[in-house]
Amino acid sequence: MFEQAFKNIDDVLRKEAGCTTELDYTEQTSWLLFLKYLDGLEQDKADEAKLEGKRYSFILDKDYRWESWAAPKGKDGTLDHNKAMTGSDLSEFVNLKLFPYLHSFKQKASGPNTIEYKIGEIFGEIKNKIQSGYNLREIIDHIDELRFRSQTEKHELSHLYEAKIKNMGNAGRNGGEYYTPRPLIRAMVQVVKPKLGEKIYDGACGSAGFLCEAFDYLKSKGNLTTKDLTTLQTRTFYGKEKKSLAYVIAIMNMILHGIEAPNIIHTNTLTENLADIQEKDRYDVVLANPPFGGKERKEVQQNFPIRTGETAFLFLQHFIKMLKAGGRSGVVIKNTFLSNTDNASVSLRKLLLESCNLHTVLDCPGGTFQGLA
Repeated sequence: MFEQAFKNIDDVLRKEAGCTTELDYTEQTSWLLFLKYLDGLEQDKADEAKLEGKRYSFILDKDYRWESWAAPKGKDGTLDHNKAMTGSDLSEFVNLKLFPYLHSFKQKASGPNTIEYKIGEIFGEIKNKIQSGYNLREIIDHIDELRFRSQTEKHELSHLYEAKIKNMGNAGRNGGEYYTPRPLIRAMVQVVKPKLGEKIYDGACGSAGFLCEAFDYLKSKGNLTTKDLTTLQTRTFYGKEKKSLAYVIAIMNMILHGIEAPNIIHTNTLTENLADIQEKDRYDVVLANPPFGGKERKEVQQNFPIRTGETAFLFLQHFIKMLKAGGRSGVVIKNTFLSNTDNASVSLRKLLLESCNLHTVLDCPGGTFQGLA
């Protein structure tokens, strides 16, 4: 059922003038999935509060909840066509009311790790590209069929969502930066062996593949107490991401894997001055595949002892600095790092050998990052 719903959504998006690539399809599916998820989360919390004789305070005002604007239901539980907006009414509501309202949460939130802040951040970063209100109504109806209240449902949806991210990687242009082959990530997680209670970090998290796989790895250990699960939810996984679309996808991907309010910050990690990083800022485990071939501005390069425009080399310095003493790291680095003779490459190899206990350099076969289909 889920697979068919995703296929139906993509079929409608292909007819939509505002969406032309797999990146657009995933972005537009993501914000709608997020609001549907949020509605389910709020309903669950309201039900729990009711059982305890308490009153739940909803995050969203009534008019902006999924059940009010997207899928108002009649007494028989089916869509109430008299109340459900469509066409220009729906487009105007989404563009002029819903998005500005949701974006305003960023200012109201008590801090960046709250679900309120994430709502504000997401809806300040992306736009509704579905220009036809009739197409939007059709997509909403398909999204409304999806249920992800149970772990089994979330698991199935997370697999389908991963497939969408993989398709983005195949879509050419800059899609590949969102996707690292999952077998490679799993192998890296298994070698690094994160433990419950350790803090795990990815400063270039893309679609959060490393954090999701590390979460699945730790969860699969079994016999987890309620306290363990709270630790996994709130104090284990940390990420930073510069690009808006990747940031939104990372949050949605982690939510579908079962992390309710992901600790992902939307920022350019490399603007952080290494000299300012203190022991309290460091992590037990670093897992990452930083972007290669990028060029950072001179003022960003000033933040690093080894000056270079190559983003991957700057990230490697950042990761070394972010590791606690005795911490462990698995990082993808391009192969020229081992052979280049320029000053930055030589200095960085020296830093790696002198300040870290370098365990293994694995040369991946050609094509590991291409032909992801």
